[in-house]
Amino acid sequence: MQEEIYFWYHIVILNKNIKLILNYFLGPLVFLFLAYSIHRQLLRQPDWTRSWDQIKKAVQGNRQWMIWVACLLMVVNWGLESKKWQLVIRQVQPISYWRAFCATLTGTTMASFTPNRIGEYLGRILYVEEGNRLSAVSLTIVCSIAQLIITLLAGVAGLLYLRAHLSQGVVAGRVDLHFWLNLLFYGVLAILAVLVFCYFRLPWLIGILEKAPFSSKILGPIKILEEFNATILVQILFLSFVRYLVFLVQYSLLFAVFGVSLSWLEAASGMSVVFLVMAVIPTFTFLTELGLRWEASIQIIELFSLNTVGIFAASFGIWLINLIIPALIGSLLILNIKLFRK
Repeated sequence: MQEEIYFWYHIVILNKNIKLILNYFLGPLVFLFLAYSIHRQLLRQPDWTRSWDQIKKAVQGNRQWMIWVACLLMVVNWGLESKKWQLVIRQVQPISYWRAFCATLTGTTMASFTPNRIGEYLGRILYVEEGNRLSAVSLTIVCSIAQLIITLLAGVAGLLYLRAHLSQGVVAGRVDLHFWLNLLFYGVLAILAVLVFCYFRLPWLIGILEKAPFSSKILGPIKILEEFNATILVQILFLSFVRYLVFLVQYSLLFAVFGVSLSWLEAASGMSVVFLVMAVIPTFTFLTELGLRWEASIQIIELFSLNTVGIFAASFGIWLINLIIPALIGSLLILNIKLFRK
């Protein structure tokens, strides 16, 4: 018995140490590396100081209304996500839209200091009754899968456009991208096919899991997924698609504000690949996510526009509007949760 306790004690300590390393060492280290790389790219841009001055003027210029529209779309963005969660969570517990909205923002706060935003699930289930929380996690995962399917689907379309863009010789000196784009394209296509099949065959998937030796430990919380029908799943996918369009409109607005000249097709295809990269590469903290967002945006959008400073500013603006502001609001909402008041 003592040996077993000793074993689990060390497992807990090891997990704690891993979390400390990810959150307080590896995450900031990756962010510093990416920030240094981006800094060098900014300095290589011709007359970048004048571009930076133009950005500061743009914030106070005639196009500043676009920034406010992007901020208003942040409410639409998280409102759509809240509606998705309300739809799925009512399988175990009816919940008001306002409560779902508060849960979504609280999840954003909890995600801000956890690897790969896994704290988002914890933040949301705090608004669910105690006996339903494990089932709520599995239902929340369905929301995440739906958004991931839309991200991968749009990413595949964006990769097709980038491949055509490169093959036409529009971008010189980037032949190496052909290999990586093809590798990413076929890999994502395979993952997308599996996800779509599993998403619309949840009862079949649970039937397979029932035959596994460990099924008794996990089937309880996920058994609720058998009650999903195609109508609800399509509704969740549709809301995920509309939310994705909101992302694209926000980026297009900020690109216009900061002088990044792109057509709608270039902005949509370029950012769909950026979102794809963000989805497949793990992040440790908000800082790591910011650095990766900067780097991916510059590398992809630079194929269409050389205004690196403007791309940098737009990416930072979206990060601030869509993640930091909601996380700050969610931190205030946490104070109203009975669990934290106790």
